[in-house]
Parts: sequence; C-alpha cells; structure tokens
Amino acid sequence: MQYFNTIIDWNELNCNQQKKILSRPICLNNNIVKKKVKDIINNIRVLGDEAVKNYTNLFDKYLLNSFQLSSEDISSSLLNINPSLKKAISVAQKNITLFHKAQILPETDIETQVGIRCQQIYLPLNSIGIYIPNGIAPLLSTVLMLGIPAKISGCKEVILCSPPPISDEIIYTAHICGIKKIFQVGGAQAIAAMAFGTNTIPKVDKIFGPGNTYVTEAKLQVSSMLNGPEIDMLAGPSELLIISDETSNPDFVAADLLSQAEHGTSSQVILLTSCMKLAKKVVLSINDQIKNFSRSSDIYTALQNSSIILTKNLIESIDISNTYAPEHLIIHTHKPRSLLNFISNASSIFLGPWSPESAGDYASGTNHVLPTYGKSVSSSALGLSDFKKRILVQELTSQGFISLSSTLEILSQAEKLEAHNNAVKVRINFLKDQS
Repeated sequence: MQYFNTIIDWNELNCNQQKKILSRPICLNNNIVKKKVKDIINNIRVLGDEAVKNYTNLFDKYLLNSFQLSSEDISSSLLNINPSLKKAISVAQKNITLFHKAQILPETDIETQVGIRCQQIYLPLNSIGIYIPNGIAPLLSTVLMLGIPAKISGCKEVILCSPPPISDEIIYTAHICGIKKIFQVGGAQAIAAMAFGTNTIPKVDKIFGPGNTYVTEAKLQVSSMLNGPEIDMLAGPSELLIISDETSNPDFVAADLLSQAEHGTSSQVILLTSCMKLAKKVVLSINDQIKNFSRSSDIYTALQNSSIILTKNLIESIDISNTYAPEHLIIHTHKPRSLLNFISNASSIFLGPWSPESAGDYASGTNHVLPTYGKSVSSSALGLSDFKKRILVQELTSQGFISLSSTLEILSQAEKLEAHNNAVKVRINFLKDQS
C-alpha cells in the first residue's frame, strides 16, 4: 500500500497554491469546547476541590479522596523503574542541566552617568505549575524540560499535575527534578485548579506544559482573566520541515519525517529539496518504514497534511522555510552549518545527518517546548528566562539627580505631566535650601 507519494513542484504552483501548501492543519475554535472549559473553570473557582473531584470522576473515571500523591506513593513508584531507563533519564538530565545552566545571565549594573546607577536583576518566579499529559505515552521528557530549568532558576514552589493514574515514569522523573508536590488531576480542571487554587492544590503564578484542546483552551482562558496566571505558550500541533540536497540520506530523511508525524494526526511534515531523485527515494523509504509502526494509521493521517516539495535550489528552499517558520527545522545538506546564517525563522534547528529531531525531543540538552504554527517569527523556545522575571533598579545620588534634573523637567513639561515635573522641583528646592 502506498501511504505517501505526492511530490509537488513549487514553481508549477501559483501564489495561492503555494500559500495553501504551506498552510497548517486547521485548528478549529470550537465554541462547544470554549463553553465547556468556561464552565469547568467557573465551577473550580466556586466549588474548589469538590469540583475537581467530580470532574476527575467524570472524565478520568477515577474517584479520588486525595489528589496529592503521598511520600509513600512516590517512594513505591521509584522502585518500579528499570535500571536502563534510569540511566537514560540520567543522561538526558545531565545534558539538559548543562545547557540550561549555561543560559544563566549576568546581572547588569552600570553607571549611565556620574551619580546615576542602573541595574537589571533576575529573580525566580515564586510558584509555577507543570502540566504533563498522560495519554498514549507518559511524557517524562517534558517533565525534564520543565522541571530542570525551574530548579536551576530557583522557583520557590513547583507543583505538577497529571491525569490519574500517573505513570511511575512521570513520578520518578518529577522526583529527580526535585518536584515534591504531585497531584493526580488532569484536563481543564487541573489548569483551573492551578490557576486559582483550591484547598488542596496551590495557586501558581505561571503554568507550563502541553495538553489537548481542552487544556490549551483552559490555558488561554485563565491567562486572560483578572488575577489569572501567566502561561508558557499556546502550542499547536507539532511540525517539522527538512531542507535536503542530493547528498542527503533518503532513509534518514524519511525516518525523521515519520518520527514527527507520529506526534499526532494534526502534525505536519514538509521536505524541501531540489533533487527529484532524492525526493523519489524518500517516498519509497517512507512507505517501507511505515509498515513497522503500530500507529501507522495515525501517521498516515498526519502525512495527508504534509508535502514533499521540489525547489529550484537551496536558496529557494531556505526562502520557503523562512516563510513557513517551522517548529523544528532539519538542515540535511552537504555543509549544513554554512546555511545557518540564512535562517531567520525556526524554533529549533538540527544540523546534519546525525542530528535527528528525536535528539532534541529527549536528551541533546536543548528544550523541546517550542513555538508552533509560525510563531517562531517572533517567539522563542522555552528557556531559563521563562522561569525568571527581570527587575530594574535605579539609584541616584544628589549629584546625579541635579545633573539630570533639567532633562527631567523639560521632558515632563513636554508631556504636560505637572506632577512629574513637581516631583523634580520639590527636590531641587530642597537642595537649594540646604546649600
């Protein structure tokens, strides 16, 4: 059976067709989802733990008297992790820790002119909530991607919510990241509980983590409310774009396309190449490799959103990639690093044949929480700075104030802000009286 066999010549398409081929799968703004999420949030705010308990029973079919895992629950889960998995998690933890520690920024402390000292300092967020889905597979890698920078940043309170039953893998990974408060709560109700707090689940200042349509909608709604928390980002379906040439290994390219298509039926993968021979080999390899996967039907659905595009040359491939602004970009060419300076829009870039997207997803060290849906035009991958806040400090001596006073008076007068001007004059008059 041929799962995927479409090769499109970019230069045979008109402008509208080109735009369509680069369109993401439609994310419907379902009014039913919006209404349900709004009701869930309102009920959590009013009824707290009682509503959380009811929704957990309704949606997850779990009747829980206590949402928080006890220290005994956590300890028993730690015994169920096999040594090889522990070792793999340890390697990933080390690399992610090293990369994120390297992102620690020095504080700024300068004298802009004599007697005027300006600083920029960084403080950790007081409390954060991490949401980890627990559906088809336990996303323990996302626990690492969120828990490690939270720990490095020094966030004072970190809680984790995940639908019941929380897998041993998630519990173990949370434990080694120093997360002590783990709650068996999922869906929009978990987001609402972390956003506004209940008797059991603490209110947090910022919520991190991916989720389904209901979780994403809940993050959007709570972050828009008065006194609601900040959120990391609104991530859409996962996506990958590959730029390749005649030197590329078609089996590697096919494997990378399939690995990203596996994320979900709404995922999108695109190959850009000027080599028709390679494109045909990639198609054959996709159809050969896909036979080995148990979820081949889901991957096939994702491939219906996807394309292999034939371009004139590498320059055109780069232009198309920058227009698309992919979440993941693999440059699988003869000299991939030489193209790096020409890339303006991508969330995470993988250079060369030995840098599969899987490395970034798990253990190379970079963060896998990334802007999607073209947001890399203006947004960045999750990093240490997302777990901190910048605070500005200024301190003027009397000498520094006097030297700046005329500038302050002129500017405040120009803006017709009398009280601002008065705050300067009061001090000037005081200094004159002292002399």
